[in-house]
Amino acid sequence: MSQTFEAIIDEHGAVRLLEPIQLEQPRRALVTILDDKQPWDEGSLDAGYRQMAADEAREAEGLELVESTIGDLSDETW
Repeated sequence: MSQTFEAIIDEHGAVRLLEPIQLEQPRRALVTILDDKQPWDEGSLDAGYRQMAADEAREAEGLELVESTIGDLSDETW
């Protein structure tokens, strides 16, 4: 099951999740960088999520990509 978490990516590319998460095993992740030029604030992040949710074609493409990688992961040993 796919899950979405809020994160900040700094200028060096380090990703910091805004809330702690627990996983049973290492997982792959897709990162979407929102195209906003403003400094991060909670309001702009919410607006970005609303904009992404409204783009049904992009959502379908992302789902297709995620589902296509499931078979790739079943052969991996962690």
